[in-house]
Amino acid sequence: MPERSVGAYPLEADDDVLGGLAEDEEAPDDLAPLPLGAARTLPFPARLGVVPRVYQDEALAAWRRAQGRGVVVLPTGAGKTVLALMAVAQLQARTLVVVPTIDLLQQWRAALAERLGAPEEAIGQLGGGRRELRPLTVSTYDSASVRTRQLPDFGLLVVDEAHHLPAATYRRIARHVDAPYRLGLSATPERADGRHADLAALIGPEVYRRLPADLAADRHISTYRERRLYVDLSPAERLRYDHLMAEYRWYLSTRRIWTGGASFFQDLVRRSGHDPAARRALRAHQEARLIALNAEAKIARVAELLARHRADNVLVFSEYNALVDQLSRRLCLPAITYRTEARERQAILDHFRARRYTKLVTGRVLNEGVDVPDANVAIVVSGSSATREYIQRLGRVLRPKPRSAVLYEIISRRTVEGRSAQRRRPSGSPEAAA
Repeated sequence: MPERSVGAYPLEADDDVLGGLAEDEEAPDDLAPLPLGAARTLPFPARLGVVPRVYQDEALAAWRRAQGRGVVVLPTGAGKTVLALMAVAQLQARTLVVVPTIDLLQQWRAALAERLGAPEEAIGQLGGGRRELRPLTVSTYDSASVRTRQLPDFGLLVVDEAHHLPAATYRRIARHVDAPYRLGLSATPERADGRHADLAALIGPEVYRRLPADLAADRHISTYRERRLYVDLSPAERLRYDHLMAEYRWYLSTRRIWTGGASFFQDLVRRSGHDPAARRALRAHQEARLIALNAEAKIARVAELLARHRADNVLVFSEYNALVDQLSRRLCLPAITYRTEARERQAILDHFRARRYTKLVTGRVLNEGVDVPDANVAIVVSGSSATREYIQRLGRVLRPKPRSAVLYEIISRRTVEGRSAQRRRPSGSPEAAA
């Protein structure tokens, strides 16, 4: 698949360091070096210790043609970290990396040392109780966005999980850092509030994108299958579900509320602030959704899949922690939720990595920002309609491996869950087999 380039980011008037940049749209191998002042240059040589893949070279060339500013979109497991290290090595730039979690902070510190050959004393950290500015510094979003924080003299700003940057509390990071070159990384840049459009002004436009299906077809990541499995609500669940949905639909009908608009649900939430009937309708819809997502039959279906994949590494995802707890208790599975202490969570992940555990059930906490050991089977027992969550969970089984990966979605038949499953699938993805 050819690169997706959306043009160059406009130069700021005071960005003298970019003034002499030459562009060559025809010959990416002959691009002029990006200029960088001595104060922003690393005091030691940084050398990449891995061989880049073809699409990583393409992505870096696209970013350079966009004047060293922009967002690259690659699936989880496709090597976004390596791409950033390539940029550091090419620029030899003092670099600030911004990440959403302490787990990712530690991963980036390790990558800078192991894959770039950076000496330990040259790697700084902002977050987790430490405030060290060094030639290569890794910071959490929270630490970098402190109002009084000064972050001078960096040549390159790398924003990992860049979809967080447009948030009201984080966008000031782009103002705190005067780095002339900016690289955003994300598997899922789109935001429900539409603020992903602000990334162009904050760090640059989207310059390159590859879908999981594209990279799997070229064998850069694992080939994979997607399967949808349907279960029926029990008679009691069906009776209660239909009653609740009837209450919800009655309210919409009597108020003549059109459900086709993009902001329909937000409008309904606002209405509930002053309309008791709207609040009852929303509660009915939420309770019906809980019945669909946590249906009893799903537990039996998970047990069947675990028996089928007895020899595989399997991750089981649930939208709600109550179902995580049920699956853990009834199927004797190790579980990780937001309540799991950091030491216990790391021990469980280490056991999974060493294959002492081959099955693990979790909620949203492992969607992003945690180094999850590789698995080849993912079971989504329940999920939201967010495309980001779907891509993140699929990415957990996409790291290159000899055998094909598979993602199962378990869906309650004749419920709102079917529509959510359809909405979360990224455009351009092949239809999942039933």
